This record gives sequence, C-alpha cells and structure tokens, in this order.
Amino acid sequence: MNPGQSYDAIIAGAGAAGLMCAREASLRGRRVLVLERAEKPGKKILISGGGRCNFTNLHCGPANFLSSNPHFAKAALARYTPADFIRLVESHGIPYHEKTLGQLFCDRSARDILRLFEQDCAAFGVTIRVKQDIREIQHRDGFVVRTENAEYRAPALVVATGGPSIPKMGATGAGYDIARQFGLSVVPPRPALVPLTLSPRDLARYAGLAGVAAEVIASFGPASFREKMLFTHRGVSGPAILQISSYWKPGEAVSIDLAPGRDVMRPLLENRVPRNANAARAALRAVLPASLANRWFEHNAPERFTNSALENFERLIHRWQIFPAGDEGFDKAEVTAGGIDTAELSSRTFEARRVPGLFFIGEVVDVTGQLGGFNFQWAWSSGFCAAQAL
Repeated sequence: MNPGQSYDAIIAGAGAAGLMCAREASLRGRRVLVLERAEKPGKKILISGGGRCNFTNLHCGPANFLSSNPHFAKAALARYTPADFIRLVESHGIPYHEKTLGQLFCDRSARDILRLFEQDCAAFGVTIRVKQDIREIQHRDGFVVRTENAEYRAPALVVATGGPSIPKMGATGAGYDIARQFGLSVVPPRPALVPLTLSPRDLARYAGLAGVAAEVIASFGPASFREKMLFTHRGVSGPAILQISSYWKPGEAVSIDLAPGRDVMRPLLENRVPRNANAARAALRAVLPASLANRWFEHNAPERFTNSALENFERLIHRWQIFPAGDEGFDKAEVTAGGIDTAELSSRTFEARRVPGLFFIGEVVDVTGQLGGFNFQWAWSSGFCAAQAL
C-alpha cells in the first residue's frame, strides 16, 4: 500500500454534488482529493435529460423537494440559487435553452456540464482518482481513507456517493454505510421518480396500450402534477407518474384526471348529441388518444346514459383510481428518496452535528427533488454550502 497522502479534504464521489464541492473548495485554496468508484467521473450527469442535462430549474424552491424535514433545504437553496449556477454555465460559454416549466437544458450535450467541472477542477488543482473503491474509513486526528492500494488522510471527509438508483451506473448505498459507521441515522431509502407497475388485472385490461401517452393530472394526497402519462408493458410511466411516484405509498391509490379542464360529457348532458354509447365514446375520443379512449370506455362506461349516470361517468373520468402493484425499483428510478437523516446535519454546512469534519451532500441526504432539474440544483447548492465550510 502506498504511504499516506494528505489533503485538506477528501470527497467520496465524483457526481454532481462531489464535483461542485471540489470545485468550490479548491477555489478557496483547499487541497482536495476526489475518490470515484466508477471508471470515470460524472456518469449520471452524462445520461441525464436524455443526454442534454436538465441542469437546473428557474422555479426552484423548497416546495419542490421531499424530506422528513421540509424546512431543511431552505438555507442551501437560498445560499446558492439557480441564477448562481446559470452564471457559472454562461461563464463557460455553454449554450442552453428553457423547455417547459422552467427546465433548463444544454443545447449541445450534457458533456458540456461535465467538461465545466473537469476543466475547473484541473485548473484549480483538484486531484480526481477513479476506480477507487473505499475499503475502510478511520477517524483519528482527522480521517484516514483506505482503498485497495492507497491510504489518504484529511481533516475533512465529504460523502457525495449518491443513492442506489441506477445501479448499472455504479450506484450503491455506500454512503449510508459510512453514516451508520459513525452512528448517524438513515431514513430508509426507496426508489423515487420511478415508473409504477399495475396489477395483473389492470395489465390485462389495458394490454396493448404500451407507448400510448396522454396529458393528465396525477394526484396523491395534496401532491398533483399535470404532465404526460405513458402506458408501458408493465404499468404506467411518463413525467406525471414519475412525479407522483415519489409521493405514492404502497397499497394506496393514485388518482388520475384523464381530461384536465374538460367537461367531456357536456354535449350529452345538454342534449346536443344523442345519449348513447357511440356519442359518449366519441366525446371521450375527442380528448384522449383513440386506443386509450376505446379501451377505457370499454371497462368504465355506464350501462345506461341517464343524467346521473353521465354525471358519475364524468366524475370517474376526472378521478380514475389506479392501485399500483409496486414500482420498477432502483434499476429504473431516477433518484433515491430517503437517506441520511437531516436531523443529523447542519442545514447551513451539511456537517454532521456529532462528527466534526464529516459532511454529507447531494442525493445521499434525505432531500429529494421533483422531476425537472431540481435534483441537480440540490447537488449544486449542497455542494457549494459544504465547500464554504471546509
């Protein structure tokens, strides 16, 4: 094993949060080492946003995040905002554009964002070492971090290892193990922003609709999202479902409004068209893709088309209850909900209250953003805040 090498800070994980923290800490004159388990840094950055990296959201605020403590994210999001990261992107001449709902994407490629960090980290003297699997961490007069063939020392250790979502990218739950080693609590991790599966009964009912999409409002409790829903071979996906999956609880129903803002049966109720199955089906086909309208009508239409039956049918169109059988798991989850209990951390510095010098940032913390660039902004904000404390 190589003799110990000393740094001011060691960062475990070269994802978005880790790279941001390394950049900012090195700007402050700190000697920083980043250890990455995968063969190259920023693998999740490169695949994000369909390869265009949805790097932030103009409308980012604490309400866009889930956590056991809904107030925890406020300080970090206020200290480093979307405008701050946009200035960084612009300073590197990276062209970008706004899509729907305040989402910002690179014009060219997600590689532009990764290159930003690689160039700055190289210029500011950050050492990034890949294929480094941390085998042991000791805490005595600072931290001693051992990999298979080297030993590193620093007074500060920043854990930016992410969660177990998308394991094919090398994701693991290693950060939780580090927290537990030091006696810190972990909120049980679960898949978030993940497709939902349907029961065998519902799959049989809606077989053949894979690939069909419609704009809906998906709701669970107080949370609701108006975006596209997509049928899959195993259930439902699309932005509306990914969003609501982070809030959904197993065994409970998700409510789907299939025709937001539309009075679908109004022509029949006002006697402008005949009150029969053909007219009702045609009205539904006017607001939904034909294949979905036909199949849904087949399983949910009333036997008779009286006023009360049509009114009940209208209500059902806007409050269709589906009971997901489960979700697609960490393999298909974009992020991980749960993580290091925020009660263990300073909301301003992300340092563990009971272990001076130990920090947790990014996805490994029990703060999870909605779909649309919010999780990247959390990585930038939490990484920035920890760097200012190093």
